[in-house]
Order: sequence, then structure tokens, then C-alpha cells
Amino acid sequence: MTNRPCGLGVLTLVLCGACTSGPPPPDETTQVNDITAHRAAVERFLREDKDSPIPPERRSALLPLPYFPVDPSYGVPAQLQVSDDRPVRPLATSTGTIARYQRVGVLEFSLHGEKLTLDAFVPEGQPINQLFVPFNDLTSGQETYSAGRYLDLKPTATSLYTIDFNYAYNPYCAYNRSYECPLPPPANRMKVAIRAGEKVPAS
Repeated sequence: MTNRPCGLGVLTLVLCGACTSGPPPPDETTQVNDITAHRAAVERFLREDKDSPIPPERRSALLPLPYFPVDPSYGVPAQLQVSDDRPVRPLATSTGTIARYQRVGVLEFSLHGEKLTLDAFVPEGQPINQLFVPFNDLTSGQETYSAGRYLDLKPTATSLYTIDFNYAYNPYCAYNRSYECPLPPPANRMKVAIRAGEKVPAS
């Protein structure tokens, strides 16, 4: 079986709602409605699109995707401390290979009263059209996918963002092992439980 890229760009282009960006965040009603609409769009993509990573014969078993209930408290402001030199960081992948990414900077934020950070990346040599934020947390391997989850952030001119973990999603390798997906680096292994976003897929 040939390994394929994790396919993040396809889903992100189809579902621009997956991207979080700068403040101000929406009010809670709008936030809940936006996330609900986004999840419905993800469902349609995975069930119907020719680029869906889920083989047709597995869609009835894996869909609909399981999620935590929408919790507006998991949408928080963040500031990106930009790296002047965009250092290259090798990220291990789900197939045991190494993918090369450049660290754009470090996102600093507080969640439920705790100060946290996450490194933000782009593939080596690519322009900063989208920030890639892989992470895992204390739910990984239990309530959520063992290899971690992803967030996509649309770059802002101010370095101010809103991180909304309700949009956290599983890499394609969670549904199909022919995909090769980067794993979260040590800096993005959070010692908190993020009970928001997508849960572990059905077996």
C-alpha cells in the first residue's frame, strides 16, 4: 500500500470554516452555529467527496464522526511569537518517516486559567498561507485519537489569533492507514485534557 500525504490541504480548502484566525471571536450563539455548520460540511465531504480519505466500504462504520459537545470556553485568544529564522523541525510521521516543517512561531494563550503554548508550523519551503498546529493532550489514546489532533489557523497581520479547540480534527491516518501524517512534536504535547473537537474514530 502506497503512503499518501495526510490530505490536510484538500479538507481545508473545502472547509474554510476549519480555520481560526484573529479576534474578535463571535458571540456564543454564532460560535455554536458556525461549529455545527462546519461539522455538517465535514460530514458531507467525508461521505460524498471523491477526495474523501475514508474508503466507501468503511463510511457506514466511521460516519457520523464522534465529537465532544460544542463548548465555547475552548475558544480563546492567542498571540503568536514569531520566529525570526523559521527553524526547521523534523516531525515524525504515522508511518515512521520524517517530515520537515518550519516553525513559524509559538502561540501563547490561556485556557481555563492555565497558561499554555503550541508551536505553529508550515511545510519546509512553503509560504505562510496557513499555520499547522498538531497537538495531543491528556485525552489522547483514550477519548481522542492516540496520535493526536490538528488545528489550522489562517495567518493574521497582527499576530493575534483565536484558537478554538472545538475545530480540532483527526488526521487522515485515523481513518485510512495509507495516509502519512505528521505527529505532534514534544513541545505540543499538552499536560491538560482538551475535551473539545473530534473524538477517537469508531473502530
